[in-house]
Formats: sequence, C-alpha cells, structure tokens
Amino acid sequence: DSGTFLGLGTVTGSVAIHIAFSLQRLYYVKEAHGIVVTDVAFVPESRPGRELLGGHEAALLSVAVDSRCKLHLLPARRSLPVWLLLLLCAGLIVATILLLQLAFPGFL
Repeated sequence: DSGTFLGLGTVTGSVAIHIAFSLQRLYYVKEAHGIVVTDVAFVPESRPGRELLGGHEAALLSVAVDSRCKLHLLPARRSLPVWLLLLLCAGLIVATILLLQLAFPGFL
C-alpha cells in the first residue's frame, strides 16, 4: 500500500516479504501453503488496518489454490535512537584517547 515492502508468493507455497528498494528479505515462510500461492495483499494502512497490525510493521494476507487464507505479520524492526548512537561514538572517542594516553605517556 505504501510501497515500502514487496510481498511474494511462490509456486511451492512459500511466502516472503522484502524491502522494496533493496530487495532485502525480511520475512520468509517455506511452504506456508501446501500448494501454489495465487494472491498476496498487504493490509491497508487505514485506521482498521493499523488496529489489526498492533505493534507489527506490516501484515500480508496470502491465498493459495487450497482456498486457505493466512495472515503473515512482519515484526517491527528495532533501531537505535540517534542520541544513543552519538553517545556511544563520543564514549568510543574518549576511550580511544585514554588508551592512547596509557600506551604512550605524554601523548597529549
């Protein structure tokens, strides 16, 4: 719906979710269905869709020839906040300077 993810259903019944711009695979279920996957669709990003998603990043519905419909939920990816990343970089720089001072007295 938003163009962020690409849903894929295969002839063997497997289902995958990829990042659209890099094709990196985020989710894969081998033989989720016993036979050919005929259709896949993402849950829309509307209010009812967001309620269905809960804390997940995306939801994909898959339908196969066996007339079964399955819901695949993509867990939310975790990332570091920018302030924590900057704090870790600053700590690394201070630790490097302290180690250089210990290894080479009079360095500064």
